[in-house]
Amino acid sequence: MKKYLAVLGRQPLISVAELESLFGNVALVNKELAEFSMLPESPRDLSGNHPNLNRLGGTQKIAEEIREPIVEFLGRLPSDGKITLGVSDYSHGANAFRAQGEALKLKRILTKMGRSVRVVPNKEAVLSSATSLHNRLFKENRIEILKVGKHFFRVVGVQNIEAYATRDQARPARDAKVGMLPPKLAQVLINLCGNEPEGSVLLDPFCGTGVVLQEAALMKYDVVGSDLSERMVEYTRKNLDWACRELGIQVHNPLVVQGDARLKQWKQPIDLVACETYLGPPMSLPPAEIKLKEVKQECGGTILGFLKNLSKQMKTGAPITIAVPAWLRADGHYERLKILDEIDNLGYNVKRFRNLGQEDLLYYRDGQVVAREIIVLRKK
Repeated sequence: MKKYLAVLGRQPLISVAELESLFGNVALVNKELAEFSMLPESPRDLSGNHPNLNRLGGTQKIAEEIREPIVEFLGRLPSDGKITLGVSDYSHGANAFRAQGEALKLKRILTKMGRSVRVVPNKEAVLSSATSLHNRLFKENRIEILKVGKHFFRVVGVQNIEAYATRDQARPARDAKVGMLPPKLAQVLINLCGNEPEGSVLLDPFCGTGVVLQEAALMKYDVVGSDLSERMVEYTRKNLDWACRELGIQVHNPLVVQGDARLKQWKQPIDLVACETYLGPPMSLPPAEIKLKEVKQECGGTILGFLKNLSKQMKTGAPITIAVPAWLRADGHYERLKILDEIDNLGYNVKRFRNLGQEDLLYYRDGQVVAREIIVLRKK
């Protein structure tokens, strides 16, 4: 079975949870890397030979293990054209000088084979995703080698940051006041539900401007959405129309309607749910205790009311991923809603991951006041 290496995103443990949900057996190598293999049903790229990186919001690069001696691997590269070569060194104590030295060593081997080689310069021990993408270091004669101790991997996919920027910033209907859910995080929320079959019905009952529904449609799910605000419903419809025109998404009979998630009866059946729930008002500073107590009560009531309503409409075993708020405190820690016991009483099991605990599923940027805690559930 092929081994793959994932270069993890900014919040690596959430990236590992995403990988585990889609590929099963995942092992942390270090804080930047995870090793995994594919299951028969795991999402694959267009070639069918490798994991589908375009599906993964939390992984920056994917590399395939080189099982043979590196000299033999280099000798099997296509014989036509110049080779562009980059090296990212994840070994203990690696630096830019050592990584560049490894690249020059490989260049000398290729030169002796009669090949013309251009080496991508290292400013750091590892090449950034932007550098790898710009140089297209995942093609036949354009290669990036990942070195981890004595082991070598070849990059087979690099996250397309330009495509994410387009899907985020070019949508016609945006509203900074209600928060901006990044497409990468939307993918993570969906993927934490597991690899559901194409055509499954995904519900986002707090759809906002429609980012989750857009990313779910890209994964070829049928989508259903609702929001308490009629304005957000219109924004979602406009953005899905744009995605159909500009991104080539095939949205089959999208149903996006106004409704309170605590009361709404949605189109049946619902196969999976992924959403960012109500996060409370935007905040630029940690709230005072009395204000936080008020906001927690409001958010907790909305979320538990929604889950109580949803429980009656989901089949046993159906996956649900929700992002709920957590608030930055003056001492630098985040205070959470602590609603897991109440969720259990509403008819859900909280999913446990092999490589991390619930405390690790916190998504935030440095200094962000309102963070997102991710909770992954299964209907009992």
